[in-house]
Amino acid sequence: MAGDRFLLREATEGVAARLAPVNRRFGAALAVDGRAAELLRDAATSWRSGLFDGSERLDAGDGGYDLAVSVLSLHGANDLPGALVQIRRALNPDGLFVAALFGGATLSELRDSFAAGEIETLGGVSPRVAPFADVRELGALLQRAGFALPVADVERTTVLYRDFNTLVNDLRLLGETNALAQRRRTLTRATLRAALAHYAAKYAEADGRLRATFDIVYLTGWAPHESQQKPLKPGSANARLAEALGTIEYKAGDKAKPR
Repeated sequence: MAGDRFLLREATEGVAARLAPVNRRFGAALAVDGRAAELLRDAATSWRSGLFDGSERLDAGDGGYDLAVSVLSLHGANDLPGALVQIRRALNPDGLFVAALFGGATLSELRDSFAAGEIETLGGVSPRVAPFADVRELGALLQRAGFALPVADVERTTVLYRDFNTLVNDLRLLGETNALAQRRRTLTRATLRAALAHYAAKYAEADGRLRATFDIVYLTGWAPHESQQKPLKPGSANARLAEALGTIEYKAGDKAKPR
């Protein structure tokens, strides 16, 4: 895999690392974006590619998958909660979903620089860099979509680019172009110069290389099944926490007394 697609390689390795501890041989698997079938072929017996169409309907056939994987695509969904629900419905009970997507502070330097450039030259801001969800928000969306045992975690990579064009080329190779309808369709030379000047002044290293942040959020969730672990009901514990900690337990409203 080419060096200019290193983020795709990193995300694939992250998904594989989260699949590794699962003591199970997956049968039918769904590659939600088409990439996983090639990148993680050994993770399942058989793969089917299932893409979202223009109306964001998932082509998952008749469903019945033991595993569903997405690598660096779901952050582009307009209706991410709806996409997650469709993926969960495509899974068999106790089927596993694992995804890697951009989130958090991804491209925060680029977003800030374009905003500064447009404010300086145009007196306003258009959304030239798509917003990315926070890891906590993404974890909540897993629960909202009906996944059991949801987990969301993030890994940050800071890349140093020799120039702005190299950064742009990497984004184009990953297919990360700006699809926001609200953005200005043209970028004037004056705005671009102002944005690049801001980037160089605020986010450049001593040697002139430009910093770019990429937060890859990993989502893991299971289609519900009765065999899965469930939290205990309140009041069902057989031992008191105070006993385990070796402290004194006071009733609600009582004040702790010095010993």
